[in-house]
Parts: sequence; structure tokens; C-alpha cells
Amino acid sequence: MTIKKVAVVGSGYMGGGIAQVLALGGAQVVLGDVSASVAKDNLERLLKQAKAFAEAGLFPQDAHARLSANLTAAGSIEEAVEGVDYVTEAVPESMDIKRDVLSRVSAACAADTLIGTNTSAIPIGELAKFVSHPERFMGVHWMNPAPFIPSVELIASEHTLPAHVDTLEALIRAVGKVPARVADTPGFVANRLQFALYKEAVMVVEEGLATPEQVDLVVSNAFGFRLALFGPFAIGDMAGLDVYASSYKTLAGTYGERLAAPKALQDLVDGGNFGLKSGHGFLDIDPAKHAELLAYRDKAYAALSKLRAELGPAPGLVS
Repeated sequence: MTIKKVAVVGSGYMGGGIAQVLALGGAQVVLGDVSASVAKDNLERLLKQAKAFAEAGLFPQDAHARLSANLTAAGSIEEAVEGVDYVTEAVPESMDIKRDVLSRVSAACAADTLIGTNTSAIPIGELAKFVSHPERFMGVHWMNPAPFIPSVELIASEHTLPAHVDTLEALIRAVGKVPARVADTPGFVANRLQFALYKEAVMVVEEGLATPEQVDLVVSNAFGFRLALFGPFAIGDMAGLDVYASSYKTLAGTYGERLAAPKALQDLVDGGNFGLKSGHGFLDIDPAKHAELLAYRDKAYAALSKLRAELGPAPGLVS
């Protein structure tokens, strides 16, 4: 199945950004919202924003023309989803609102129209209850701001047909994003990790260990800096899992089981597998590529440092 025409239901900040990406990628995109006037106002906003982004070098120079050709506003949700290949729902993160919208969408569109939800944390299996033919429904979780963040999580429920996941993965790749298939569990992967960090950061402040400003400085200039280029498993394998296990031992002495070494990590270390330095790690990285990977890491970190210096400090934030 090829996706040529898309409806984005919920044309606000997230939905609007998703619509821009899909329309710039060549899809015909229809905006649907609570009323025709809201959809029309958001269309005008997105076109105006595209022109500003192009002038700033953030969008292609012809972005306004491409969006003008590919992006339209419908008079209602039902009108928006008529005759489309795919509907992406991007309404507020409320079960009641999503129940209403998904029920209307699935009743109005064709039985074989694919439907995705941009929920940040609600299990897809729960939302699938509101969709007729749930085999065509799945989570397609974009990150904020949608035009500029590469990752999109793809979450199938127990009902979703694998072929439909393949179709939407192809669409996501075609518009330049990076899809990742993850399991259907609250928060999925991105927000489970993000909110775990956020909770720990708040606890650090509550305990009087640092101010919010100082926590942000540490994160953005330490492991958060590395995370801009590598995931946690790649970083750990390069750093040495034995170092991680030893650090967890120290942390557990103060914070208990909450920050004790995960069993899978300890098992690797006990088996002499420390990552690049010895054996293997969580990732099976070709030993012949170790030196090349470390050289790439150093080059990438230097380039990122240079980019940050060129951008200068973020307005209003401590740097």
C-alpha cells in the first residue's frame, strides 16, 4: 500500500508540524479539527510559519509553495478523512477526547484506511477499543517539535497487521524521519526514559543537591551532550560496562535498589564482557570497527562542540 493522501485530525502545534512534514514530503494532506474555522486558521498559520522557516534556512526555500499545493483544510473531521489512505490523530492527550475523535474517524473513513494515533503515553491497545477494524490502527508517536526531531515511534497493538506497520514505516522513512518499532506499554520508550530522567532531576532539586539551572547545565554538557549522537547502550559499551557496574554499586549504597545495577548489566560484567574494551556489550559491535567507531565518536563530539559555540547560548537560559 502506498500512502498518497493523508488526513491530520488535530491541527494544532503537534498536528500542524506533522502535517508540514508530510506535505513537504509530497503527500496531499487535509487538516481536520473541531470546526472549519479552526482548521482554516491553522492552515494559514502553517503556511505563514513555513515562509518564516524558509527565510531562516530551517525549511527548503520552496516550502511555502509546496505546502500551498499539498495542504488544505476541511470543514469537519468527517470531511477531512473522506477518501484518504491514512489518518493521523493528533488531538490533546485526553482519553475522552481521543475516544470521541477516534470513534468519529473510524466511522467516517473507509474500512481499509490506516489510522495512527500520536498519543504520548496511552497504550495503543486501550485506544484500539474505539476504532472499528482495529487491525488498521497503531501508534505513530512523533516528537516535539515534529518538523525538526528525527524520531518517530511505531507501536502496534495485538490487533495491528504487520503489513500496515511496514506501510507506515515506509512513509516515515520517505519523509526523512527515523522510525523505531517499540512495544505497546505506557509511555513506550521515549517518554518512559524521558520521564524517568525528569523525575530523578526533580528529586535532585528537592534534596537540595543542585538548582534546576545547575542540573540543566550538567545534563546538557555531560551525558545529554553524548545522547545527541549516541544511544545509552552505545555510550555504555564505549565507556566500559565494568565502570557502569562499579558506579551502580556506589549508588546502591546510598539509594538502595532503585539505583542498583540491572541484572543484565551485572551478568555481562561477571562474564568478562565490558563492551569495546573486552568481549562484547549490549551491542554486538564488530571488533574490526572499534577503532573507527571511537574515532567517529571523537570527531562527532568535536563537531557538536563547534556547532554549539556557533549557535551561542540559548536565550534566557544559564550557560
